[in-house]
Amino acid sequence: MTLHNAGDLARRLAENAEAVCRHYLSAGRRHGNYWLVGDVHNTPGRSLYVRLHGPSEGRGAAGHWTDGATGQHGDLLDIIRESLGLLDFRDVADEARRFLCLPQPQPRQPPDRGRSHAFGHDASPQASGTADAARRLWAMSRPIAGTLAETWLRHRDLTRLSDLSCLRFHPDCYYRTDADSPTETWPAMIAAVTDLAGSVTGIHRTWLVRDGKGKAPVAMPRRAMGDLLGHAVRFGAVFDVLAAGEGIETVLSLHKIMPDLPLAACLSSAHLAAMAFPPTLRRLYVLRDDDPAGDHAVTTLQTRTQEAGIECLVLSPRLADFNDDLCYLGRGAMRAILHPQLAPQDVARFLHPVTH
Repeated sequence: MTLHNAGDLARRLAENAEAVCRHYLSAGRRHGNYWLVGDVHNTPGRSLYVRLHGPSEGRGAAGHWTDGATGQHGDLLDIIRESLGLLDFRDVADEARRFLCLPQPQPRQPPDRGRSHAFGHDASPQASGTADAARRLWAMSRPIAGTLAETWLRHRDLTRLSDLSCLRFHPDCYYRTDADSPTETWPAMIAAVTDLAGSVTGIHRTWLVRDGKGKAPVAMPRRAMGDLLGHAVRFGAVFDVLAAGEGIETVLSLHKIMPDLPLAACLSSAHLAAMAFPPTLRRLYVLRDDDPAGDHAVTTLQTRTQEAGIECLVLSPRLADFNDDLCYLGRGAMRAILHPQLAPQDVARFLHPVTH
């Protein structure tokens, strides 16, 4: 039987709670009737505890967990979502079914719209969050020059756009809020998520309004699909120095001020914390978003870089993020904000004077 119901999937996972924990929370260990680990991102420690045995529901149910440090709690579907940094429930359910060796649901065929599009659609509005589906959508998209994706970036005061090969545009990209919602199409900026070797493992979609000057009026105008863990949207080849942050517009704001600095957009705080380090990396700048999730990512990366022998420096915006700094304070102010936070040798290497 193919399972679509979240409760059914959570119950099946709870019946195999220890196996789930060993797979997704491998940094932890069993202690009596509990699995202990640092947090939902698989950090070593003992703050989070998962009940391994118990009733199927209610108080003390198997698979239920609590993080004593943060107060977070949930079931094993939440563990899968948070540990892998998944955004869509469909991707979480697909991963749970894969782990449980259950059949995946068959995708529905898109309705016949009686017309074709110059650059195609997603393979299906029901396309699963697989790397293959992501690569198909990437192949059906076009460079951003002269498109609404370029309009969107310029609207965010991002104008250095000539060398952004990891960004493309799709004029009619499928969007569905959930499996029971009607299918819509909106123009979308498509970003390639790649591994350290440059292979496309996933994509990120930003759905846009018809004039490109804002995000589409849908419930979740940003979504990623494919194999994301450890990977990123990358701008520039990395040698010894890299700056990494969450959002595409955030890291591109640094690209406007420091065009020679290699950048990585990891798309979420969980993925930022779990990013893979290039083998030649010696110094990592972390672009901190001004929120608790951003602080957690910084703390995790500081621990991981210390263990790897990589210098870790934090770049903090004056406003909520660096794109806000760029849009509302301007390039000169942003340069002044960054200057004292950079290693002295990187000031001369990367921080270009503001020209008009």
